[in-house]
Amino acid sequence: MKILSLYFSSTGNTEKIAKEIEKTARGLGHRVDALKTRRDIDVDLLYYDFIFMGSGVYRWLPGRPMLNFISRTLKKYAENGNIRPSAPRLAGKRGVIYCTYGGMHTGVNEAIPAVKYMGQLLDHLGIEIAGEWYIVGEYHLKKYQGLSTRGRLGNTVGRPNSDDLQRVAEMTRGILQI
Repeated sequence: MKILSLYFSSTGNTEKIAKEIEKTARGLGHRVDALKTRRDIDVDLLYYDFIFMGSGVYRWLPGRPMLNFISRTLKKYAENGNIRPSAPRLAGKRGVIYCTYGGMHTGVNEAIPAVKYMGQLLDHLGIEIAGEWYIVGEYHLKKYQGLSTRGRLGNTVGRPNSDDLQRVAEMTRGILQI
Protein backbone atom coordinates (compact mmCIF):
# COMPACT_ATOMS: atom_id res chain seq x y z
CA MET A 1 0.00 0.00 0.00
CA LYS A 2 1.13 3.58 -0.68
CA ILE A 3 0.70 5.50 2.58
CA LEU A 4 0.99 9.18 3.33
CA SER A 5 1.62 10.37 6.87
CA LEU A 6 0.94 14.11 6.79
CA TYR A 7 1.20 16.07 10.01
CA PHE A 8 1.85 19.40 11.71
CA SER A 9 3.65 19.56 15.02
CA SER A 10 4.87 22.68 16.80
CA THR A 11 5.82 21.05 20.12
CA GLY A 12 6.87 17.54 19.07
CA ASN A 13 3.79 15.75 20.43
CA THR A 14 2.19 15.10 17.04
CA GLU A 15 5.56 14.35 15.48
CA LYS A 16 6.03 11.50 17.99
CA ILE A 17 2.73 10.01 16.81
CA ALA A 18 3.59 10.51 13.14
CA LYS A 19 6.94 8.74 13.60
CA GLU A 20 5.26 5.83 15.39
CA ILE A 21 2.73 5.51 12.55
CA GLU A 22 5.53 5.60 9.97
CA LYS A 23 7.64 3.03 11.83
CA THR A 24 4.70 0.67 12.30
CA ALA A 25 3.47 0.95 8.69
CA ARG A 26 6.98 0.38 7.31
CA GLY A 27 7.31 -2.61 9.63
CA LEU A 28 4.22 -4.06 7.95
CA GLY A 29 5.94 -3.71 4.57
CA HIS A 30 4.13 -0.60 3.32
CA ARG A 31 5.70 2.30 1.46
CA VAL A 32 5.31 5.45 3.57
CA ASP A 33 5.88 9.09 2.69
CA ALA A 34 6.02 11.11 5.91
CA LEU A 35 5.63 14.86 5.42
CA LYS A 36 5.43 17.69 7.91
CA THR A 37 3.21 20.49 6.63
CA ARG A 38 4.98 23.68 5.76
CA ARG A 39 4.25 26.73 3.64
CA ASP A 40 5.24 25.28 0.26
CA ILE A 41 4.11 21.67 0.59
CA ASP A 42 2.11 20.33 -2.35
CA VAL A 43 1.15 16.67 -2.31
CA ASP A 44 -1.30 14.67 -4.42
CA LEU A 45 -3.53 13.04 -1.82
CA LEU A 46 -5.26 10.96 -4.48
CA TYR A 47 -1.98 9.17 -5.27
CA TYR A 48 -2.11 7.37 -1.93
CA ASP A 49 -4.14 4.35 -0.83
CA PHE A 50 -4.12 5.38 2.82
CA ILE A 51 -3.58 8.75 4.48
CA PHE A 52 -2.81 9.51 8.11
CA MET A 53 -3.38 13.22 8.78
CA GLY A 54 -2.65 14.76 12.16
CA SER A 55 -2.05 17.98 14.04
CA GLY A 56 -1.94 19.40 17.49
CA VAL A 57 -5.00 21.35 18.58
CA TYR A 58 -4.92 25.14 18.74
CA ARG A 59 -8.16 26.79 19.87
CA TRP A 60 -10.19 23.79 18.77
CA LEU A 61 -8.63 23.61 15.29
CA PRO A 62 -5.51 22.16 13.67
CA GLY A 63 -2.38 24.32 13.58
CA ARG A 64 -2.13 27.18 11.09
CA PRO A 65 0.18 25.31 8.65
CA MET A 66 -2.35 22.45 8.46
CA LEU A 67 -5.24 24.91 8.05
CA ASN A 68 -3.38 26.59 5.19
CA PHE A 69 -2.59 23.24 3.57
CA ILE A 70 -6.24 22.18 3.76
CA SER A 71 -7.42 25.47 2.24
CA ARG A 72 -4.91 25.38 -0.64
CA THR A 73 -5.49 21.70 -1.33
CA LEU A 74 -9.28 21.96 -1.27
CA LYS A 75 -9.11 24.87 -3.71
CA LYS A 76 -6.76 22.95 -6.03
CA TYR A 77 -8.94 19.84 -6.10
CA ALA A 78 -12.12 21.90 -6.55
CA GLU A 79 -10.57 23.68 -9.56
CA ASN A 80 -9.54 20.29 -11.01
CA GLY A 81 -13.06 18.87 -10.64
CA ASN A 82 -12.14 16.37 -7.92
CA ILE A 83 -14.69 17.77 -5.46
CA ARG A 84 -18.00 16.39 -6.71
CA PRO A 85 -21.57 16.64 -5.44
CA SER A 86 -22.31 13.99 -2.81
CA ALA A 87 -18.55 13.25 -2.52
CA PRO A 88 -18.74 9.72 -3.97
CA ARG A 89 -16.36 7.27 -2.32
CA LEU A 90 -13.17 6.39 -4.17
CA ALA A 91 -12.52 2.66 -4.18
CA GLY A 92 -9.51 1.64 -2.13
CA LYS A 93 -8.90 5.09 -0.60
CA ARG A 94 -9.02 5.39 3.19
CA GLY A 95 -7.61 7.55 5.93
CA VAL A 96 -7.23 8.23 9.63
CA ILE A 97 -7.44 11.70 11.11
CA TYR A 98 -5.80 12.26 14.48
CA CYS A 99 -4.70 14.94 16.89
CA THR A 100 -2.68 15.42 20.01
CA TYR A 101 -4.34 17.63 22.62
CA GLY A 102 -3.98 18.83 26.17
CA GLY A 103 -7.68 19.37 26.82
CA MET A 104 -6.98 21.58 29.81
CA HIS A 105 -10.49 22.98 30.02
CA THR A 106 -12.99 20.53 28.53
CA GLY A 107 -10.92 17.42 27.75
CA VAL A 108 -11.44 15.70 24.43
CA ASN A 109 -14.27 18.11 23.56
CA GLU A 110 -11.57 20.68 22.71
CA ALA A 111 -10.03 18.28 20.19
CA ILE A 112 -13.08 16.97 18.36
CA PRO A 113 -13.52 20.06 16.12
CA ALA A 114 -9.88 19.86 14.93
CA VAL A 115 -10.22 16.24 13.83
CA LYS A 116 -13.60 16.84 12.19
CA TYR A 117 -12.19 19.88 10.35
CA MET A 118 -9.20 17.95 8.95
CA GLY A 119 -11.41 15.03 8.01
CA GLN A 120 -13.57 17.19 5.77
CA LEU A 121 -10.80 17.49 3.17
CA LEU A 122 -10.54 13.71 2.78
CA ASP A 123 -14.29 13.23 2.97
CA HIS A 124 -14.91 15.83 0.24
CA LEU A 125 -12.42 13.99 -1.97
CA GLY A 126 -14.30 10.72 -1.46
CA ILE A 127 -11.67 9.18 0.81
CA GLU A 128 -13.29 7.07 3.53
CA ILE A 129 -12.44 8.16 7.08
CA ALA A 130 -11.58 4.83 8.69
CA GLY A 131 -10.73 6.29 12.08
CA GLU A 132 -10.48 9.35 14.28
CA TRP A 133 -7.80 9.23 16.95
CA TYR A 134 -7.40 11.55 19.93
CA ILE A 135 -4.06 11.29 21.75
CA VAL A 136 -3.29 13.20 24.94
CA GLY A 137 -0.23 15.45 24.86
CA GLU A 138 1.63 17.67 27.28
CA TYR A 139 1.66 21.47 26.97
CA HIS A 140 5.22 22.48 26.09
CA LEU A 141 4.87 26.20 25.48
CA LYS A 142 6.34 28.30 28.27
CA LYS A 143 3.26 30.53 28.58
CA TYR A 144 1.21 27.41 29.41
CA GLN A 145 3.63 26.06 31.99
CA GLY A 146 1.76 24.31 34.76
CA LEU A 147 -1.34 23.58 32.69
CA SER A 148 -0.20 19.99 32.13
CA THR A 149 -0.97 19.20 35.75
CA ARG A 150 -4.14 21.21 36.43
CA GLY A 151 -6.57 20.33 33.66
CA ARG A 152 -9.57 18.09 33.36
CA LEU A 153 -7.29 15.26 32.15
CA GLY A 154 -5.08 15.32 35.23
CA ASN A 155 -1.32 15.14 34.85
CA THR A 156 -0.35 15.02 31.17
CA VAL A 157 3.38 15.63 31.70
CA GLY A 158 5.41 13.45 29.33
CA ARG A 159 2.46 12.58 27.10
CA PRO A 160 2.32 11.13 24.58
CA ASN A 161 4.34 8.56 26.50
CA SER A 162 5.46 5.00 25.69
CA ASP A 163 2.00 3.61 26.54
CA ASP A 164 0.38 6.13 24.16
CA LEU A 165 2.86 5.24 21.42
CA GLN A 166 2.25 1.52 21.93
CA ARG A 167 -1.49 2.16 21.58
CA VAL A 168 -0.86 4.14 18.35
CA ALA A 169 1.24 1.27 16.98
CA GLU A 170 -1.54 -1.21 17.79
CA MET A 171 -4.20 1.00 16.19
CA THR A 172 -2.00 1.49 13.12
CA ARG A 173 -1.47 -2.26 12.73
CA GLY A 174 -5.19 -2.88 13.19
CA ILE A 175 -6.39 -0.26 10.72
CA LEU A 176 -3.88 -1.27 8.04
CA GLN A 177 -4.73 -4.97 8.30
CA ILE A 178 -8.46 -4.50 7.78
